[in-house]
Amino acid sequence: MEATIKVSSIFIYPIKSCRGISVPQAPIMPTGFRWDRQWLVVNSKGRAYTQRVEPKLALVTIELPSEAFLEGWQPTKNSYMVVKAPGMEALKICLSRPHGVADGVSVWEWSGSALDEGDEASKWFEDYLGKPSRLVRFNTESEARAVNPNYANGHNIMFSDCFPFLLLSQGSMDALNKLLKEPISVNRFRPNILVEGCEPFSEDLWTEIKIGKFSFQGVKLCDRCKVPTIDQETGIAGNEPTATLKTCRSDKVLRPNGKQQNKVYFGQNLVWKDDYKAGNEKILKVGDPVFVLQNVSSADEAVA
Repeated sequence: MEATIKVSSIFIYPIKSCRGISVPQAPIMPTGFRWDRQWLVVNSKGRAYTQRVEPKLALVTIELPSEAFLEGWQPTKNSYMVVKAPGMEALKICLSRPHGVADGVSVWEWSGSALDEGDEASKWFEDYLGKPSRLVRFNTESEARAVNPNYANGHNIMFSDCFPFLLLSQGSMDALNKLLKEPISVNRFRPNILVEGCEPFSEDLWTEIKIGKFSFQGVKLCDRCKVPTIDQETGIAGNEPTATLKTCRSDKVLRPNGKQQNKVYFGQNLVWKDDYKAGNEKILKVGDPVFVLQNVSSADEAVA
């Protein structure tokens, strides 16, 4: 059986709410793609900054070494993440383990300790945002952050909002852009996996899929926050695409028989189902085929 659906792009967002990186391949881990949302900018109380309150984060670009996306690659003391933003000197963050610990870090429902990237990184974000800031890294050795067990029991994430992976189809993007006066880029929705070759919004229905050799479960339609209204090139918020999505992608429209929560949906959240052994990373690539193994028959039946 030849797959007509294929992975067209893979996106990694190393620092939560900063700009993503498009890569040809990426190692998959139970918590998401390697390097995805591994860092977080926090305020003086350890609370996460996101684009919802700090839209300037949209203009912060990240560079990682290309070899960081190879199977089994380990950073050395000379491996860096480079952070850039308008009007700022480049900031280099060593990818080998930082030395400090930051206690009382919190993002949404989770709180715990994280690794502190030091005073230089802190001052960089403080100068850029104009308020007390620190850059912290998820401490995979001491911390675990569980996915909501009502949707995916036994799965963990780092600093992602809710789930390890977000999948979106190009068909859905094209359908939405036909409705908008001014087309928008897929970067508004911050997916990890973009696929092509399927009908618009068919990903709503996928409950079990195979991408390449790997098994994923579709666990919940992605309800959207304010971030898609922020132009990722300027950091300025508007009304779209949320105003249009409310007319065609609200729970009232998609799930008339379900509990109405005044939400809009775009994309499908995934968890990885295969067994994982540390040090035995698997690689997902652009061009990998996507096979739909199980699906529901309408969005009204999908978990949301």
